[in-house]
Amino acid sequence: MSDEPTPSAPDSAFLTPSQRRTVGFTLTLAAVFGAIALIISGVIVLGRMVSYFSSVLWPLAVAGVLALILRPIVDLFVGRLKLRRPAAVTLLYGLASLVFAVFLLLLLPPLIDQLLTFITYVPTLWANAGNYIERNYPDWGALAQRQLANPTVRQLADAALVEARGLLSHTLPSLKAAGGGLLGVGAFAANIALIPVYLFFFLLSSGEPTRHLRNQLPFLKSSLREDLVFLVREFIGIVESFFRGQLLIGLIMGALLAVGFTLIGLKFGLVIGLFVGVLNIVPYLGSIIGIAITLPLAFLQPAGGWQLVALVVLVKVIVQTIEGWFLTPKIMGERTGLHPVTIIVAIFFWGTAFDGILGMLLAIPLTAFFVTAWRLAKHKYLPS
Repeated sequence: MSDEPTPSAPDSAFLTPSQRRTVGFTLTLAAVFGAIALIISGVIVLGRMVSYFSSVLWPLAVAGVLALILRPIVDLFVGRLKLRRPAAVTLLYGLASLVFAVFLLLLLPPLIDQLLTFITYVPTLWANAGNYIERNYPDWGALAQRQLANPTVRQLADAALVEARGLLSHTLPSLKAAGGGLLGVGAFAANIALIPVYLFFFLLSSGEPTRHLRNQLPFLKSSLREDLVFLVREFIGIVESFFRGQLLIGLIMGALLAVGFTLIGLKFGLVIGLFVGVLNIVPYLGSIIGIAITLPLAFLQPAGGWQLVALVVLVKVIVQTIEGWFLTPKIMGERTGLHPVTIIVAIFFWGTAFDGILGMLLAIPLTAFFVTAWRLAKHKYLPS
């Protein structure tokens, strides 16, 4: 037996443990940033596609949301009245036409009268604001005039006005359509006319909307297919409950605000109250626009002042309290489960991504869908 020491095997590790940890951390960080970049790119591409095909998509989206909202009524007619589904949908259309006719006869004339009067009153309101500032705060008025006389400040003000007009045109796709002249107006009217047609055929379909989705995805693994069906079903449920609840809450708030503003003597209280209430379909949008319109109007209208401003604030507080403590918990519940800050960020994010009001309307359902997808992935695929 040889007494010579056996030579030790050479170290086969290419990197030291600390170097391997560094490389692993770097690759993980690169993968995270790559995934984020891929998600952002997908959102941008999807937003551009939605914006480009918005004239085709928004009538389908409106009809689809209305179908989800009205489907329980059709099911009720089918179950209680023993009607065939086409007869039930026809009955629903007849009742809707009757309600619309009553609205045209009773509410539309005063609404149009107040709306047109309000439009003609806006220059007077602006002049009253200028006179009030000059009378009570002459230094501020003189400062504004001096600054507007500055060419640089004037150029910035004109640029801000152009940006505001562009933002308005992006926010309301109907203005884009109308901006194209007579052809654009005709296309917009045609899209409006297509909504009842789409809605009729959507309402004719019965059963769960996702009942055939599983059969259309045979190329996916069974577990992944079940997860995808679950997420689509959750998204449809969120859209249905959200829009049904928000529409009902908006109509109730509009009626309460219209009655309250009319009783305290606010000019154009009927049209402003209904308008602000309906805008609450997009969360917080109605409240922000309502404050921006009603407070200056209450202060500057004839026989207005701080007392009327206080009454307007009181009406808003009462209606918001009813909405926050009664309407939303009873009608919406915790269906979306999103924090108010998350809702605000989601509205601006999806509104920008989809370049218009369609993204703002779908902000809450889309965000709730991604939150649900994240919770599912964290519970099922990520280690605790």
